Amino acid sequence: MEILDRLPLSIPSLILILAGVLIAARLVVKRAYAIPPAWRTSVVETLDASIFAALLSLLIITFVVQAFYIPSGSMEPTLQVDDRILVSKFSYRIGTIERGDVIVFHYPLNPGKDFVKRVVALTGETVELRDGVVLIDGTPIKELYPTALAGGDRACTSNYGPQKIPEGQLFVLGDNRCNSEDSRFFGFVPTPNVVGKALFIYWPPQRLGIVR
Repeated sequence: MEILDRLPLSIPSLILILAGVLIAARLVVKRAYAIPPAWRTSVVETLDASIFAALLSLLIITFVVQAFYIPSGSMEPTLQVDDRILVSKFSYRIGTIERGDVIVFHYPLNPGKDFVKRVVALTGETVELRDGVVLIDGTPIKELYPTALAGGDRACTSNYGPQKIPEGQLFVLGDNRCNSEDSRFFGFVPTPNVVGKALFIYWPPQRLGIVR
């Protein structure tokens, strides 16, 4: 599932451009002696605050947290269409990726797109899907999150593997297994592709809560 259609320029690039425009405006106003000094000082102070806010936003988006929009149902019921989530870009700088984490990552076949899926299997493990049941190293794992299929029908849940996960790779699945483009189709996700861990749904208000 594609989370975010990329703009012609990335958000950090747009913030840098905005900061550049604000700095240029500050220089112009600073030298606009036709403007009364009190007004000029007030405008410069406002521009200084705006420049600081833009650079702080750049630091936050680059290193700490970023917002994403969910446009499809591949992670239902965990994430719904039109949910907006906050993703921690710092989590895996101090911790490790674990099974069950919901992650945002650059799509392996087109790094210009970002996807959100759940980590199901880790480096060195052997993963298999057998009649809709996930097995790790031959042992079924207990999953509480995939969407239940109507009438117990598992026909849309494909078999997969067994496949051993190479070093530095992850196997990811959507919670809505019947409607998810995931590792069954595009393969493993390199860990350097991981943007961060989905932490919190902040919009719409009735969906406010931690991503589990």
